Amino acid sequence: MTNPSADEQIWPPATGTDPEQCPVQNGSIPLYGPRFQQDPARLYREMRNQYGPVAPIELEGGLPAWLVLGYREIHQVETNPELFARDTRRWNSWDRVPDNWSLLPFVGYQPSLMFTEGAEHQRRTGAIGEALDAMDQFELRQLCEGVADRLIDGFAGSGSADLMSQFAHPMPLYVMARLFGLSEAEAAPLMQDLTDTVASDDGVAAHQRINDRMVRLVERKREWPGPDVPSRLLAHSAGMTADEIVQDLLVVLTAAQQPVAYWIGNALRLMLTEERFAITLAGGRRSVGQALNEVLWEDTPTQNFIGRFASRDTQLGGHRIQTGDMLVLGFAGANTDPQVRPDAYSDSVGNHAHMSFGHGEHGCPHPGPEIGAEIARTAIEVLLDRLPDVDLAVEPEDLMWLPSVWMRGLAALPVEFSAGNVAG
Repeated sequence: MTNPSADEQIWPPATGTDPEQCPVQNGSIPLYGPRFQQDPARLYREMRNQYGPVAPIELEGGLPAWLVLGYREIHQVETNPELFARDTRRWNSWDRVPDNWSLLPFVGYQPSLMFTEGAEHQRRTGAIGEALDAMDQFELRQLCEGVADRLIDGFAGSGSADLMSQFAHPMPLYVMARLFGLSEAEAAPLMQDLTDTVASDDGVAAHQRINDRMVRLVERKREWPGPDVPSRLLAHSAGMTADEIVQDLLVVLTAAQQPVAYWIGNALRLMLTEERFAITLAGGRRSVGQALNEVLWEDTPTQNFIGRFASRDTQLGGHRIQTGDMLVLGFAGANTDPQVRPDAYSDSVGNHAHMSFGHGEHGCPHPGPEIGAEIARTAIEVLLDRLPDVDLAVEPEDLMWLPSVWMRGLAALPVEFSAGNVAG
C-alpha cells in the first residue's frame, strides 16, 4: 500500500461517502459528554460487555468511528500497518466534517512523521530515534535533576503549590527545550504557547508561533550546529529537509510534553493517596518506579488515540470494518482487558506489557519511552527529596480530572508542605 501522492488534496479529500454506509448507526456510544467524563473505566467495561473488543462509537459532532478496546485487537491493528493505515486522508467521512470541528487538530493531515507510512515513516523515525539516542544518559539525568530543582525553587518557600501547573507541565518541556538546543529564556514563551494551543481561544495563533519558533531554530542550527537534536537531524544521512525537521520536532515536542506531564501528575496522585505507596514515600526510591508503571496500566496518560484507517474491507473483533473506517485505539480499555488481566492490579508490578506507548511501526519509537521515563522518575524523586513532608491540600475525591477523551490527567494537584523543611 502506497501513500497518497504529494499533489493530492491534503484534507479533507472528496470521498463521496454514502452516510448509510457509515460504521456507526443506532446503538453507537458517544465518546464524549458527562457519561464518559464521570467514569470512563466503567463506560469501557459496559462497551466491552455489549459489543466485545471493538465497539461502534460516535465522536463529537456525530461522526462515526470504532473504538478498539481489546488488548489483542489493538496489537493486531498496530502490527498490520498496511491494512490499518495511519494516513488520515484515507478516512471515509471527511465529507461530513464541519470546518470548525473540534477534533481537526487530531485528525487533520500534516506532513509529519505522525502520518507517514512505510519506507518514508521508517526513514524519518529512524533519524529522530538516532538523534535522541545520541544524548548521554548521565547527562540526561543531570539535566532532569537541574530542571526539577529550578522548578521547585520557584515555589519551595511558599509552603504550597499546584504540582501540575508549577511542576509537572513545565518539567518535560524544559528538558526537551534543552535537548533541542533552546535556552531557558526561549523555553518560557514556548511553554505558554503550548498551553494556549489547548486552553485558549488563541490556539491557532499559538500553534503558528510554535511552528515559527521551530523554523527559526532549524535555521539557526544550520548556521551554528551544536550537540542537540536539530543539529543531528540536519547532519543525518536520511537527508531530511528543513520543513521535515520542523514538522517532526513539533511532533516530538508535543508527544513529550503532555503525556509525560500527566504521567508525572498521575503517579504523584497515586503516591499521595494510596497507603501502599505512602508507607515508603519518604524514601520513595522503589515505590516511584512502581507508581509510574502502575499508572501506565491503570491511569495511562494517553487513554485513547486517533487512530488508524482501514485500507480495505476487513473483520476485527467480530465486526465488519469498511474501507476508510476510522479506528480509535483505546489504550486505557486495552490495559484493563479482562482477557489479559482478569484481576485488577494483580500483575502490574514489574509487568511492562501495557499498551501505553503504542506498538509496532507507529508506536512511540526508541528511545522516546526511555527518555520520558527518565524525566518522570527524576522529577518525582527530586520532588520527594526536596519536599519530604509534601501532602495533598484537598481531599483525594476533590481532585478533578480533565474533561478530555484523549488524555487522562488532573486539572490541578494542590499540595502543601513545610516551607522550613525544604531540603536544599
